[in-house]
Amino acid sequence: MTRQSRLALAVVLACSTMLSGCVNLAPEDRRPELPTAPDYDGEYRPDGGVVASQLGWSDYFNDPQLKLLLAAAVENNRDLVAATARIEQARAQYRIQDSQRLPQVDASGSAVRTRTPLDTNSGGSGSVTFDSYNAGVAVTSFELDFWGRVRNLSDSARANYLATISAQRAFYLSLIGDVASTYLDLLETGEQIAFAEATLQSRTEGLRIAKLRLDAGVTSALDYRQAEVLLTQAQQTLGAQRLSQAQSRNQLTVLVGGRLPADLPDSLPLERQEFAGPLDAGLPSDLLLSRPDIVAAEQSLSAARANIGAARAAFFPRISLTGSGGLTSGSLDDLFSEDSFTWSFGPSISLPIFDWGARDADLGLARALETEAVATYDKTVQTAFREVSDALAGRRWLGEQVDTARRTVAAQEATARIARLRYREGVVSYLEVLDAERNLFSAQQSLLELIRANDQNQVSLFIALGGGVRP
Repeated sequence: MTRQSRLALAVVLACSTMLSGCVNLAPEDRRPELPTAPDYDGEYRPDGGVVASQLGWSDYFNDPQLKLLLAAAVENNRDLVAATARIEQARAQYRIQDSQRLPQVDASGSAVRTRTPLDTNSGGSGSVTFDSYNAGVAVTSFELDFWGRVRNLSDSARANYLATISAQRAFYLSLIGDVASTYLDLLETGEQIAFAEATLQSRTEGLRIAKLRLDAGVTSALDYRQAEVLLTQAQQTLGAQRLSQAQSRNQLTVLVGGRLPADLPDSLPLERQEFAGPLDAGLPSDLLLSRPDIVAAEQSLSAARANIGAARAAFFPRISLTGSGGLTSGSLDDLFSEDSFTWSFGPSISLPIFDWGARDADLGLARALETEAVATYDKTVQTAFREVSDALAGRRWLGEQVDTARRTVAAQEATARIARLRYREGVVSYLEVLDAERNLFSAQQSLLELIRANDQNQVSLFIALGGGVRP
């Protein structure tokens, strides 16, 4: 390319870049005020020294089987794979939109040979052949972004891309919490089944003894039927728990990606589930950075504001630039000579006059979407605040309920022993034994439920504070 053509192209590109993006009509992109109280309730906020957002899930949980299941879920969960793919989609869309901020330069070359017949009316004959050779570069229809329309569209695409990344991280945390909660449900039902089977065996033996006493005339048929009721209740409870266990296992299979890993290590019982901590709750303002769902909502708000700027820019003239420079010659030997240089340069302007309210409607839509984004952001922050507050309250009270439930079970066990002894001595009827056995069974079931709820609350607090983003 000759010096003149390079100079012309450089001028076109420099002018294009310098003139674009002079004004930005988007609203100021600032974070809304915190729509919650400045701190959590002090009664439910014991001190903690571990920051959840700096702790990976493999450091927080101690159960080896749960860790293996979490690793499988992170690797194979189909929804997480889809969320990761959406990141690549948003990144590609951002790159496509951002490329519009710079002029597109195309290079071209051609060689054409044309044969034209001579005029036979004048008595001549034959034909004439013409050759044409071209080589050059061109900038086609590049918009000079005086009002920031293209830049705001690029900023919107970038914010959407960042929001997609944060949304994927939010789903990642949700997946960790779902796997851990389902696993704890499975542990609870497994221990309830073991307890129900032992209870069933004991009540089967009790029914056999009641039958012998009935046949011997020592007790009435009423005592025998009451023992039979205890047995059928245990059988019914055992069937319901086995159904719950199958459903929890099926749910866990879906969460880990369709197949549970082989050769799983032994699980720890509910009583031995331990968690790194205690966790430091921090301040509600800390959630704005540690919770990826809040970050995603904030980026979506930024995208909505950038779209307002693009909609406002549509009311101003749109100026485009077209330029080209190159070489043309009828002979290939003379193509790169100075005499063959050619160039063209031409701006164009367009301004809609009558669009029947389309631009007003587009701006109104952009503003309404911003209002929705602000409300979504506030709601996301408030939801995060509530989740942390609920988990802190659970940490305060669930432990006390577990201790109370243990004392209740101990008392019910003593009551059942006394009732059985009094029945054997003939002091009371079997109805007292029946009530004692029922209350003991219910107390033991409640204890397991409370232990599981306390463990799940520890998981919920960890996720609510933004922990577990990394392994």
